[in-house]
Amino acid sequence: MVKTPRCDWCGDDPLYVAYHDHEWGVPVRDPAALFERLMLEGMQAGLSWYTVLKKRPRMREQFFGFDARAIAEHGAEAIPHWLQDAGLIRHRGKLEALVGNARAYLSVQPEFSQFVWSFVGATPKQNRWRRLQQVPSQTAESVAMSRSLRQAGFRFAGPTICYAFMQNAGLVNDHLLSCHRYQPCHDAGSAWRL
Repeated sequence: MVKTPRCDWCGDDPLYVAYHDHEWGVPVRDPAALFERLMLEGMQAGLSWYTVLKKRPRMREQFFGFDARAIAEHGAEAIPHWLQDAGLIRHRGKLEALVGNARAYLSVQPEFSQFVWSFVGATPKQNRWRRLQQVPSQTAESVAMSRSLRQAGFRFAGPTICYAFMQNAGLVNDHLLSCHRYQPCHDAGSAWRL
């Protein structure tokens, strides 16, 4: 049987394969979905993305479906409970940042999509990488996004986290040219209208 060509980082784990094949690099417009993805990238800091994917269902359940208003209103009182929940990433700083980030998000929502997409000119950037080693961990755009997010009050939003978010949410197409998802994400980006 011929193996489907995928990005080198994906591996064979079904959870990673499903994420790679159906989510990573697909342009996202919805501000609430963008907020969730940015928060998940912040939760990943210092951990593997696999850990985040395994814990994402529980995070969605406990973090009010990543509803920013609910997190902003009830998150502070939920932190002690969250710290006891082994299904979550139990890092006080990240949990406190989640609550603060929800408040920051509400201050820029409903323009959050336009805000985020402005860093790539409102159009997905189509990269043409042949090897994983060519893919940067941050760019001038992710540095600018990080700076703006921090000015708006976001935490756990450094340039590397912002670039991973940009990859995740399809602001950039970083699938390798050899990957079977490169062309579909390229086509989605070419048809993109914010």
